Amino acid sequence: MAGRILVVEDDQTLREVLKYNLSKEGHEVLTAEDGIQALERARSHKPDLVILDIMLPRLSGDEVCRILRAETTVPIMMLTAKTDEVDKVVALELGADDYVTKPFSMRELLARIRAMLRRGDMAKGEIIAGETPPPPIKIADLDIDPSRRVVSRRGLNIDLTRMEFALLEFLARNRGQVFTRDRLLERVWGYDYAGDTRTVDVHIRWLRQKIEIDPAHPRHILTVRGVGYKFEA
Repeated sequence: MAGRILVVEDDQTLREVLKYNLSKEGHEVLTAEDGIQALERARSHKPDLVILDIMLPRLSGDEVCRILRAETTVPIMMLTAKTDEVDKVVALELGADDYVTKPFSMRELLARIRAMLRRGDMAKGEIIAGETPPPPIKIADLDIDPSRRVVSRRGLNIDLTRMEFALLEFLARNRGQVFTRDRLLERVWGYDYAGDTRTVDVHIRWLRQKIEIDPAHPRHILTVRGVGYKFEA
């Protein structure tokens, strides 16, 4: 599944390696070497995916991520050499869909990119001719419409990112079932490789902030201690 990918990396060698491997996969690859250039190219070329290094000249990757997320729902994969847990969570809090820590396996990175592009295509809500649209979901005062990618409460739309919507839809369709974080990474993010489960935790927290009346005491998205999460009606 080919797409247009923007690679933002100030290390020229790594930037060229990424471009070469992504091009071999059939992707159209754009590159940027600093944060300002990244924003310019993202706005002018509308990529399907952004691979974004955190440590960038002129404008940090964190700031680029924050700005892009305010302007678009494009999937963002952060690359970081930082090992501090806080730095990784900050990237997710700013709106990244996931991150990979350097040094990384090219095979794993390419697999994650394929999964993110596949999820991005699904998020466009396009229905194949002859295919039955997924039915809407109504739970209490929440209405989830997968065909339009819309969530609302009592007629008021709730703004969700692509991954937030995908996670909510999956949990709501399988309400009452308990899922481990690894299982959610596999089923929602589409990863064949193990990802970092903090990605799931941060997205769960975002969802609670947006759909729960009292996020500190959620009614729908519940934590099953020592196991994972489940959705209750």
